[in-house]
Amino acid sequence: MNPDGLKFHKEHSWVKIDGNKATVGISYYAQESLGDIVYVDEPEIGMTIEAGAQLTEIESTKATSPAISPVSGTIIEFNDELSDSPEIINEDPLDKGWIAVIEMDNEIELEELMETSAYEKYLEDEVKAKE
Repeated sequence: MNPDGLKFHKEHSWVKIDGNKATVGISYYAQESLGDIVYVDEPEIGMTIEAGAQLTEIESTKATSPAISPVSGTIIEFNDELSDSPEIINEDPLDKGWIAVIEMDNEIELEELMETSAYEKYLEDEVKAKE
């Protein structure tokens, strides 16, 4: 059971499913690692993308990093609010800070993603490995 409905990719992106549509964003950990986000590159609407591929680039005061797509499909929507206010990702990365909506090709891919509790454990292990 996943109460928040989110699933996470090991590259710190999340997905929330509604039918065959997947809303995608980056995790709290990812936005915290990036610092103050100043720009989000708009992905091309209608473009097909593979799971694990770069969805877009996110620029912060620290670095420019890729946001990875957790699922394969066609990009059908971009969060236009990010064009004027990319800091929304810092303020609310798991809701209002969503990046894009993808019409999924293969729902089986969802089985490879982590529920929130598994992702939290993954983060703990990743942090320990860096120490």
